[in-house]
Amino acid sequence: MKRMTIVVVMLSTIIMSQDIKYVGSTGCKMCHNKEAKGAQYTKWEASRHAHAFETLKSENASQIVKDKGLETEAWNAPECLQCHTTGYGNGGYEIREESFWFPAAEDKAGAKVVKRMKGLQSVGCESCHGAGSVYKSSSIMKSVYANEIDGQTVGLKQISKETCIVCHNEKSPTFKPFNFEESIKVITHPMPAS
Repeated sequence: MKRMTIVVVMLSTIIMSQDIKYVGSTGCKMCHNKEAKGAQYTKWEASRHAHAFETLKSENASQIVKDKGLETEAWNAPECLQCHTTGYGNGGYEIREESFWFPAAEDKAGAKVVKRMKGLQSVGCESCHGAGSVYKSSSIMKSVYANEIDGQTVGLKQISKETCIVCHNEKSPTFKPFNFEESIKVITHPMPAS
């Protein structure tokens, strides 16, 4: 038991010194798409959150941008991106030049960065659960579920009403009264089986 405690303390120290980054929802898919473990990714993929970025390309979004006097498309407006992408302004999704999205065929590193950025379009897993570069590790998650590591020390957030009202509030031009208790039922997914 003493050895396990030492390992957990050492692991926690290493983890807390790391810069926690957003990985994108596709980074969650490998472990969270299997039916036997709860198919969380599949449930998210069918949700409105998963398609939030695409709504910024609609006629309605164009009209909202025009009505607000913004001089860009909705999908390039920081006012829209903060709630229609993951981690915008906090090391997540970023506005990029058109050329960014089309790296040369031999540019593997560029393709990897584009894949990550595309995984941050929409309201993804990390919008609610926090940036996942550290807790995405299977061994870390097992330690979190075994209560050997506090999930918050590795970037894993507890979901609350406050998580949701960052975006579901009166600042949104399409705001409708928000009922956390009802809304959480729509997006709740099963906990992953360990």
